[in-house]
Amino acid sequence: MARAIWTGTVGFGLVQIPVSLFAGEEKDELDMTLLDKRDFSPVGYQRINKTTGKEVPWQQIVKGCEHEKGEYVVLSDADFQAANVEASRAIDILDFVDFAAIDPRLIDRPYYLAPQKSGKKAYALLRETLRRTGKAGIGKVVIRTRQHLAAVVARDKALILVLLRFADELRDERDLDLPETNLAKLGVTSKEVAMAERLVEGMVAKFEPEKYVDEYRRDLMKLIARKVKAGEVNQIPEAAAAAPAKPKSNVIDLASLLASSLAGGRKPAPHKPPSAKAEAPASKRKRTGTPRRGRSNGHGHAHSHAHKKSA
Repeated sequence: MARAIWTGTVGFGLVQIPVSLFAGEEKDELDMTLLDKRDFSPVGYQRINKTTGKEVPWQQIVKGCEHEKGEYVVLSDADFQAANVEASRAIDILDFVDFAAIDPRLIDRPYYLAPQKSGKKAYALLRETLRRTGKAGIGKVVIRTRQHLAAVVARDKALILVLLRFADELRDERDLDLPETNLAKLGVTSKEVAMAERLVEGMVAKFEPEKYVDEYRRDLMKLIARKVKAGEVNQIPEAAAAAPAKPKSNVIDLASLLASSLAGGRKPAPHKPPSAKAEAPASKRKRTGTPRRGRSNGHGHAHSHAHKKSA
């Protein structure tokens, strides 16, 4: 069973649907390990304190926002949620629009919305209404530490949450050297336009995403298989191979802890937010007192992007 990324409600009008959010994409990436070409030992990312030059354990790392040069405000997971409890637990649909009218530049990645037991009827109602009207519900959602614009759309039996970018996140195309829209000034003739249109019409087909496959990853795997067959395999030195992969296990442990924390801490908000006093935000700390989270050369993996896909 997939692990829920977020748990809360989807609301339209007075209807509140308790839901869980699940990843809607599965990236088929080829896992590549960085190696030292002198002896083929793994090389990765280390967490280095920029003041002391020493590696920092995961449990000693906190998140900080630079308030002034060299001064940071430290934020805990509780702070991120306490900033706006209602926004972090609910997706309130603000408008219904034609999904086709959404600028494709705004589309980021998809997620599945699954109803909790008490919300199946309302879930089915919203799904069927969106399907029949061809509309998408536009709202906002807080995932982990940031808010996203989002569209709720119906797809077969599911409601899909499509994360969108805010308009101010897009780069201005005026900075690019693009050809003008007056084709005559560019020397494009009406005959050339007509020929191009006929070419497009002759290639029109029903969109079937399943027929498009990742040839690059397939061919790369074939190349790797040929190298293995030819004996082009480099072994890690015995000392490095015998040594425990401590940095790697630390990364996995952190990912597991973060996932568990997120899944366990995202519960549906009650009708009225609790009046308990939220945890006071941490005070400002100077750079010498609180290490700023960052990465420099040390332990990790590089990925060759080969998508099956995706927002």
